[in-house]
Amino acid sequence: MPGYELVFILNPTLTEEDFSRLMGKVNDLIAKQGGTVSETIPWGKRRLAYPIKKQMEGNYILEKIQINQTSLKELDASLKLTDDVLRYLFIREKS
Repeated sequence: MPGYELVFILNPTLTEEDFSRLMGKVNDLIAKQGGTVSETIPWGKRRLAYPIKKQMEGNYILEKIQINQTSLKELDASLKLTDDVLRYLFIREKS
């Protein structure tokens, strides 16, 4: 399976409990699509260049995942529907 880096920005107003729940939800979405998470790197709360959903800050997370391209499209659709994910980006790792 190809490797990807998933960088996403979460709502900064989330409590610790909600943050953990949402991280579990994202990881469950990846697992449901047949992918695996090899590493999760929290970058912390950072200021945004422009407001996104009326927020000026966001919690940045980097996850290294392995997932099929067809499953990646389904994961993309699921992340679009998650309200507390402000933005996300998939980057394919070099082979």
